[in-house]
Amino acid sequence: MSMESNRHNLNNEQVYQWIKHYQEFDDEESQLKLVQHYEALVRSLSRKFSKGRDYDEDMFQVGMVGLLAALKRYDAQYGKSFESFAVPTIVGEIKRFIRDKTWSVHVPRRIKELGPKIKNAVEALTIEWQRSPLVHEIADYLGVSEEEVLETMEMSKSYQALSVDRSLEADQEGGEVTLLDLVGNVDSGYEEADQRLVLEKAFDVLEEREKQILICTYFENYSQKETGEKLGMSQMHVSRLQRRALEKLRESIKIEPTEIF
Repeated sequence: MSMESNRHNLNNEQVYQWIKHYQEFDDEESQLKLVQHYEALVRSLSRKFSKGRDYDEDMFQVGMVGLLAALKRYDAQYGKSFESFAVPTIVGEIKRFIRDKTWSVHVPRRIKELGPKIKNAVEALTIEWQRSPLVHEIADYLGVSEEEVLETMEMSKSYQALSVDRSLEADQEGGEVTLLDLVGNVDSGYEEADQRLVLEKAFDVLEEREKQILICTYFENYSQKETGEKLGMSQMHVSRLQRRALEKLRESIKIEPTEIF
């Protein structure tokens, strides 16, 4: 019978035999057999924690890492079934992944660990008192300071970032407004306008012919040869006047040579 046809038909004795074989010989066939047999279990556990999130497959792979770790460490002599031994190991790997890898921004580890405790405390106290607990009550329940509770609650808002394409509200015309629409950016037009004013003032130090050469070569994109033909002079003369004009501008506005044009 093939491995594929047997993947869901292993009894406990066969499972333990495959586990022992895998542990002793690090056998790939044994590993594949066991992974296929427990794939559904890992998938079920990972889905419990990935509900509503975008990394279901990541959690499944992390759960598989936990399964392989359990296969390596399991000892049937303790009289415990492999499933009861493996589940905490798999869940532990998934929880560590959630704690360490799924926050949108970096936060201290103590915040990641305290967050779930606060959530559980709120649920327990709400059920017990039939009302939402206050911050100092949560702190007393957990044996931490109020500042730690407040800090954790605030930083937990960074658990998952919003997409800039998320629709937030409708504008006056009935269209959608996204977060990206509300994010400001630097308008380069202000700097360009300022530079233009400085340059226009600096042009006053130039002779008329020098102004014409810079306008042709830098604003109208003429070559030196074309500029010379337009102004009735040689290309060499254009080049000489252009260098002199640029030197005058540099001296006038006190900037480095590479900052002009």
